[in-house]
Amino acid sequence: MRFKAVISMVKEDITDRIVDAAKQAGGTGATIVPARGTGIHEAKTFFGLTLDVQTDVVIFIVEEHLVDAILEAVWDAGEFEKPGTGIALVVSLDQVIGLESQIPHFKKETEKRS
Repeated sequence: MRFKAVISMVKEDITDRIVDAAKQAGGTGATIVPARGTGIHEAKTFFGLTLDVQTDVVIFIVEEHLVDAILEAVWDAGEFEKPGTGIALVVSLDQVIGLESQIPHFKKETEKRS
């Protein structure tokens, strides 16, 4: 089996929605890391103070045949077509350990999609 990481950087209020969507699309779970980000547009200010919006980095490690379905589910649930919503990317992984309990699930999901 080959694995890839689907990494999303989204506003905190979108996190649960994309995790649920990814699970529906065949993912088994996610690691969520709180973060801060900056983009092309300036942050909102209130009386001269910058308001930081919490960002989460959401990492899904999935079998490569499930990536397209999961990325599409994340796109839809996260409303990435709207500016400032976040970004998602996919990274190939050379080696992964610790997923032994998830292998049967990945096999089943991969067979369903074949």
